[in-house]
Amino acid sequence: MFGGLRDVSLIRGLNRELIHDIVTQQAAIYKFKLEETGVNIYGEAAGEKYYDGPFLFNCLINREDQQYTETDEGVGFGQGIEFAFFRDDLVDANVVPEVGDIILYQKNYYGVDSTISNQYFVGKNPSYPNNNSDGSSNPLNPGLEDFGTNLSIIIKAHKIPNDKVAISPYKERF
Repeated sequence: MFGGLRDVSLIRGLNRELIHDIVTQQAAIYKFKLEETGVNIYGEAAGEKYYDGPFLFNCLINREDQQYTETDEGVGFGQGIEFAFFRDDLVDANVVPEVGDIILYQKNYYGVDSTISNQYFVGKNPSYPNNNSDGSSNPLNPGLEDFGTNLSIIIKAHKIPNDKVAISPYKERF
């Protein structure tokens, strides 16, 4: 059967080499700290927002075309973007991207709209080995928990104007 531990190890090694040594695009994730951010009665952050990070990761990036919208306030700029992170890198750093987090890429900030974590090698999620209802292994396909893996976490985001984000760029102190 294909997709066993050796196959998964090969795919992980190839992905890590491709993303870290060949593509080398990087983005920083700022994790929203909900417990430290005060909210008003509407559930909105009334004052400052607090973030952990930045956590820097290599990733694949797919930018959408820029969009210019006209409103009463003038012309607005928007751009959707998709980040594909190697899941093992995020697990190693103990970072779980969620809606509300901010990603910094090329001096622009992007708000996370959604996270997608269902890109399985050989279509198999080892967390669900499809055992029998009594918990015993399926006799037709024993040991399914050793096959497949979850490869990536894809984040869809939108551009946020830099003046709307309360994150200051890192400045060296002398």
